[in-house]
Amino acid sequence: MNEAIRPGSGTPPQAQEAPELSVIVPTFNERDNVTVLYRRLEATLANVAWEVVFVDDNSPDGTWDVVRALAQRDNRVRCVRRIGRRGLSGACIEGILASSAPYVAVIDADLQHDETQLPKMLLLLASDQADLVVGSSYIEGYKSEGFNKQRAGASALATELARKALRVEIADPMSGFFMVRRDRFEDLAPKLSVHGFKILLDLVASANGSLRAVEIPYTFGERQHGESKLDSMVALDFLGLVLAKFTNDAVSLRFILFAMVGGIGLVVHLTTLFIALQLFKAPFAEAQAAGAVVAMTSNFALNNFLTYRDQRLKGFALLRGLIAFYIVCSVGLLANVGVAFSVYDQEPIWWLAGMAGALMGVVWNYAMSGLFVWRKK
Repeated sequence: MNEAIRPGSGTPPQAQEAPELSVIVPTFNERDNVTVLYRRLEATLANVAWEVVFVDDNSPDGTWDVVRALAQRDNRVRCVRRIGRRGLSGACIEGILASSAPYVAVIDADLQHDETQLPKMLLLLASDQADLVVGSSYIEGYKSEGFNKQRAGASALATELARKALRVEIADPMSGFFMVRRDRFEDLAPKLSVHGFKILLDLVASANGSLRAVEIPYTFGERQHGESKLDSMVALDFLGLVLAKFTNDAVSLRFILFAMVGGIGLVVHLTTLFIALQLFKAPFAEAQAAGAVVAMTSNFALNNFLTYRDQRLKGFALLRGLIAFYIVCSVGLLANVGVAFSVYDQEPIWWLAGMAGALMGVVWNYAMSGLFVWRKK
């Protein structure tokens, strides 16, 4: 422990002037990396007035404790410990808004991004050559030491989809290593989603071409400690973000994920109904009720795992949440049927009435779930 928190020999010099650069580092279980990254920043930014803000999502390994030990020795180090909130994008937004410098950089704690590029990025912004500088994997000179072929292929596919669907002009909107002018970020912050992992894509898409961007190559290193936080859920987050931005934020990323889960629930309902009718020869009313209960249960489980994973319910709260979800969805079903009948009376088109009812049901369930099931702590 003593070795992990010792930033170097002696006490580092304390910052006497306002920082010109704030470095934002989102963390989760990066205890073994934060001190190494701090030392690298100290060496790289020796001629820059800087601060680093580690935004930790209450890491079980005590990453926040290591950061606070560093902060006690150097007032350029700050720790934002988030409890009851999860997600890289939200962490980046909170860290940037909590910082104070006119230029802010986002860099991963896993030591794979090349911090030696920070002075070059800062110079491009300070000389007013750009509003945004991106460490890009699609610029000549880029090198990769820790990117496997599968991950590289998925990144390339997602990049192409994002560029075509959202008309994003930069080559690598999926990058997690960038620097931006604070004033430009402040302008765009109200449009950004706190959910998901692709904060840069959200930032560029929300700007609608108004950000002057420059991309530079860098060396993507090998992870030294810990495990990657990217999993299969990131793909759904990404698709949800693309859809949200494609609709010009008419619907939120969380609502899209909730609706996607609802679509899966419909398949579960129909499958259960078929099994109950065909295999168990149950009466239709009982089979329909069974389908509804199974679908609501699966929807609750998926929403708890995916849509609201930053507010995931556990223990007794999980049972209480399930009961509340049953109640919310039961009322939503009544709203669904009521709207469908109303539309059908006005315009007797069955599919139009059905879609109107289903939309009303999902909107009701989403709104009430946020109020009574997955409430903000």
